[in-house]
Amino acid sequence: MRFHIVTFGCQMNVHDSDWLSRALLARGWTPASEQEADLVVLNTCSVREKPEQKVHSALGRLGTAFRNRPRSFAAVGGCVAQQLGTELLRKYPFVRLVFGSDGIAEAPNALERLAQEPGTQLALLDFLKKYPEREAAWDGPASSYQDGPGPAQCFVNIMQGCDNFCAYCIVPYTRGRQKSRHPDAVLAECRRQLERGVREITLLGQNVNSYGQDPGGAGMNFAELLHKVAALPGLERLRFTTSHPKDIAPEVVRAFGELSNLCPHLHLPLQSGSDAVLRRMGRKYDTERYLGIVESLRQARPDIALGTDLIVGFPGETEEDFLATLEIMREVRFESSFSFKYSDRPGVAAVNMTPKVTPEVASDRLARLQELQNVITSEALESRVGTRCDVLLDGPSKVQSGDGMHWRGRDPAGRVVNVPLSTDWNEKSLAGKMLPVRVVEAKKHSLRGEYLGEPW
Repeated sequence: MRFHIVTFGCQMNVHDSDWLSRALLARGWTPASEQEADLVVLNTCSVREKPEQKVHSALGRLGTAFRNRPRSFAAVGGCVAQQLGTELLRKYPFVRLVFGSDGIAEAPNALERLAQEPGTQLALLDFLKKYPEREAAWDGPASSYQDGPGPAQCFVNIMQGCDNFCAYCIVPYTRGRQKSRHPDAVLAECRRQLERGVREITLLGQNVNSYGQDPGGAGMNFAELLHKVAALPGLERLRFTTSHPKDIAPEVVRAFGELSNLCPHLHLPLQSGSDAVLRRMGRKYDTERYLGIVESLRQARPDIALGTDLIVGFPGETEEDFLATLEIMREVRFESSFSFKYSDRPGVAAVNMTPKVTPEVASDRLARLQELQNVITSEALESRVGTRCDVLLDGPSKVQSGDGMHWRGRDPAGRVVNVPLSTDWNEKSLAGKMLPVRVVEAKKHSLRGEYLGEPW
C-alpha cells in the first residue's frame, strides 16, 4: 500500500505525522505522491477557521481524484477530526478513518485493517485518562514535512491536552484535558533518539510549563524534567515549546542560565498587550507579570531570543488596546511572532462576547502589527552580522545561486542561517552536521554565514 500524509498546523501535528509515517513504513507501506497514493492522511488543525476550511477544500479535491481510483481512501486525524467526528465519515464516504489526538496511537493498526476490509469505516475519537504511549517507530528514513526536524533533530512529546480553557481556544475541546507523559517514558525515548544520532531534542506539549501538575508526571515538575533530559549523554541542544506565561516557574527561568545545552530561545505567547483584553481572554496573567518574566529570562540568559503569539481583533478590543500590544512589542522586541485575526471557534466562550471587531478593522490592525514585527525582526537579524555561531545543518537551502551549494541550518537561538559551500561537500556528508560560521549578511527572515572550519 502506498500512502501520503498532508499536515496542517502546529509542531505537534508535524511530530504526529512523522511518527505515523514511520509506523506505516515499519509495516511495509510505501510513501508516494498524493496523486499515486492508495491512502491519503490529512492531519488537521482547527485552532483557527482558515485551516479548517483548507481541510474541507482538500477533501473536496480528494473526492474528485478518488472517482478514478476506487481502491484509494482517506483518513482524517487531528483537531478537525476530533471536532467534527463521524460527520466526516457521513459527508465524505471515501474517508474511512477519523482519529483524534489520543486515537493516533491506534491509527496504524486501524489503517492496516482498513486496507484489508474495503468499505469499513472506523472512528478513534475517545479521550483517554492517561497519556497514550505509542509504539517505537524510529528506524528507517524520516518523513519530510515543511518546518519538520532535520536529520539530527527530533520532537519528543511530554504531554497532551490543556486545562486552561482560554476564551478563544478550541484546544481543550479537540485535544482533551492535560495528560502528562510519565517521565521514565520521556527519558527512554530521548535516550533512544540520542542513540540514533540525534543531537537536538525539542520537548513538545500544549503547555509544557504545566507538566507534572496532573498524576501522569509521577510527581516530577517541568524544571526537574528539563534538568534530567539536559543531562543525557550526547545531547547538544535542548528546546521546548509551547509555554504559557502563567505557569512558567522561576526554576525553569533559571534553567536557561544553568543548562549549557538549553538553547537561548523561548516562544512565550503574549496574545495581547492590553490587560483588559487579557482578562477577557482568560489568560490569568497581566502585562506586568509578563514583562517581569521577560526581565528574569534576560537576567538568566542575556542573549535569549524571544518569540510570541499575538491575536488582534478579539471581541471588545479597542484601538487603545491594540496600541498597547504594539507598545509591548517595541519594549520586548520579539524576534518573531505568529499573529492572527481572531476568529470564532465553536464552543469557546469568546463566541458569545461582544462587541465584535469588524473584519476590516482586524485586517488593518494585523497589517500594522506585522509591519512593526518585520522592522523588529530585521533589526534583530542585522545585529547578528559579524558574530560567530554554530549552525546545525538540515540540508541544502531551497534557494541556490552561484557556484557550489548553499546549506540551511539553525543557530542555537533557532535563527535560519544559510551557508554557501564548495561543491566538495554533498548532502550525505553534511546533513546533521554542526558547522562553525561567521554571520556576514542579514536577509529579511534569515542570515547568511561564512564557513569557518571543519564540520563535526
